[in-house]
Amino acid sequence: MLTEIQLTTLMSSLEADNIERTESVNKADKFGQAICAFANDLPNHRQPGYLLVGVKDDGTLSGLKVTDELLTSLGAIRSDGNILPQPFMNVAKYSLNGGDVAVVEVFPSDLPPVRYKGRTWIQIRSAILINWKVGQNA
Repeated sequence: MLTEIQLTTLMSSLEADNIERTESVNKADKFGQAICAFANDLPNHRQPGYLLVGVKDDGTLSGLKVTDELLTSLGAIRSDGNILPQPFMNVAKYSLNGGDVAVVEVFPSDLPPVRYKGRTWIQIRSAILINWKVGQNA
């Protein structure tokens, strides 16, 4: 997982296709899509992607208080049956001045394409997710 310094660097990296920031704690579809896109690693970074919950789009903290329930729900995305094949990921809580951050670290899949609810998601730059259904022309 990340060090606190690495996390603050990721938070301030405004344009990156391996980082997704969100203030919301209850957008399961958004989280699933981002995790799927990171596991697909279309840019071939061969590095983890990071979902940062509790971080605004400008890289500042939202003041979120990360609970055990939030960490459990983020971890459950891996095995709820909506992402196949299941990605390898870690979930952690960081407490910083100004609020907490829940971090989901997602490693590139050895078995792409990874699908979320039957659709393949890729991220080509910050906050742009593209999907297509298997067997459907793009």
